Amino acid sequence: MQTVDESADFIIVGSGGGALCAALYLASHNKKVVVLEKSAYVGGTTARSGGVMWIPNNCFLKRDGIPDSFEKAAQYLDNLCDEFEPVPGASQIRRHTYIRQAPEMIEYLLAQGIALDRAKHWPDYYDERPGGLSCGRSVVAAPFNINSLGEWKKRMRPGFLEMPVSLEEALILPYFKRSPASRKLMLKVVWRVALALLSGKRYASAGKALQGRMLQAALAAGADIRLESPVSKLVVEDGQVKGVVTENGGKERRINATLGVLVGAGGFAHNKQMREQYQPGTSPRWSSALPEDSGEMIQEMARHGAALAQMNEMVGNQCVLPPGSSEGEIQFGAQAITAKPHAILVDQTGQRYMNEGGSYMAYCKAMLAHNQTTPAVPSWAIFDSQFMAKYMLAGTMPGKKKPADWFESGFLKQADSLAELAGLINVEPAALTSTVKRFNGFAQTGKDEDFQRGERAYDKWLGDALSAESPSLGEINRAPFYAVAVYPGDVGTYGGVVTDEYARVLTESGAVIKGLYATGVSTASVMGGAYPGAGASVGPSFTWGYVAAKHVLSSSAE
Repeated sequence: MQTVDESADFIIVGSGGGALCAALYLASHNKKVVVLEKSAYVGGTTARSGGVMWIPNNCFLKRDGIPDSFEKAAQYLDNLCDEFEPVPGASQIRRHTYIRQAPEMIEYLLAQGIALDRAKHWPDYYDERPGGLSCGRSVVAAPFNINSLGEWKKRMRPGFLEMPVSLEEALILPYFKRSPASRKLMLKVVWRVALALLSGKRYASAGKALQGRMLQAALAAGADIRLESPVSKLVVEDGQVKGVVTENGGKERRINATLGVLVGAGGFAHNKQMREQYQPGTSPRWSSALPEDSGEMIQEMARHGAALAQMNEMVGNQCVLPPGSSEGEIQFGAQAITAKPHAILVDQTGQRYMNEGGSYMAYCKAMLAHNQTTPAVPSWAIFDSQFMAKYMLAGTMPGKKKPADWFESGFLKQADSLAELAGLINVEPAALTSTVKRFNGFAQTGKDEDFQRGERAYDKWLGDALSAESPSLGEINRAPFYAVAVYPGDVGTYGGVVTDEYARVLTESGAVIKGLYATGVSTASVMGGAYPGAGASVGPSFTWGYVAAKHVLSSSAE
């Protein structure tokens, strides 16, 4: 038996949203908490994400007079999940526990000084379903001064929006050529940046803001956060998890935990063997998850009898791969391409096969399912010069001027006619021309008779609010015409160990593995095969971390 090198009340593996939430809760209740993060940065995939949390019946909705309730949220989530085969991670007791505990978790964070608010208009992804909200249930953090972390600022995971602008504002800025409101906002942002520089502040928004605030609060509460400290083993004695073996500086140390261990160490997006086993047809190359998202803690929990479920699920993120992009980076999403007017998605025969708006998880599922009968990985985004003039493409601002290597490499195809474009993507010209003609007819009438694109509030939100004709539909009829390949990427896997309504890890027989808790994408998602709204991954991660910490505290008092 390995010598015990030190002891703590509770050990947390990983430093994502749910991990830091649990650390804050227990440390603020005077428990000795050790957080072990294998990378050199704090924050996990949460820090490089949008940092959005899907929180039903939250206090901000109440404040703003928007009707929501446990019953309404349960109706919505049950309606979505009941479409799929029953899965253990999304049992009704877990779904309903989530709906009750998520708003309580938000109020706890607010009491700890974490600055949060609702996104004013971010529709539920199936807002037309019973219980859906067209304004949405998503919660975000306010921009955060990273410099206030002192030396820890260097240890924060880099984000994608490191400026004093909210997520909702960032979505408006690309319209500066067409919108006076956007131009006014751009001037405000320039002023904010100047003021921040003069006052010695450096702001981040989105996931980095959320995790920066969580890190600051957890440190202030006394959590012991250790970087470059991977966990290699769970220590199990007499059927109970007693601690972990961690490595630091090439040396192994055993740390005992008197109250238990929480695993919030991510999924298996960059584990090639696990992807081939559980998600054939997908690729780590298309993933925006961290390179460290390699699944070893899921495997370690399974080694000790943990049940695995929903391992075929991922949080889809349709993406494009311009020259210079590489595995482990944030990939450029394609949702903002094919949901806009003057654009569609076609398979390798030139046919549309889905609503190009809607949930990114549903989008990628549809692509992979369609590929079983018709080549569709990759599919092709087809758009015209109107699209290029109005909308961003793979991180570039609106306008026809694009990097030369996009054309030289073949990433961006350009042609003077649809027939010529079809030749460049190896599609029958008559098929592509017919598909575009049919879509153009729908754009003229304002009704997509094939896939109902534009009928949901979320479809419209993804589209163009400035469009005089339709926010979702617009003809593809002005040369030159363009195409880019679209892949069924992801922002992380969505399956893992099965947990109960207290976030305790379960065996195949449903027995509790004593002393072991899990959260985030290390677990089988409470959403099952659905994705109800923005933040349906981060919200549960925080919530189950909070639930686990509460259970640990109440159990220790018994």
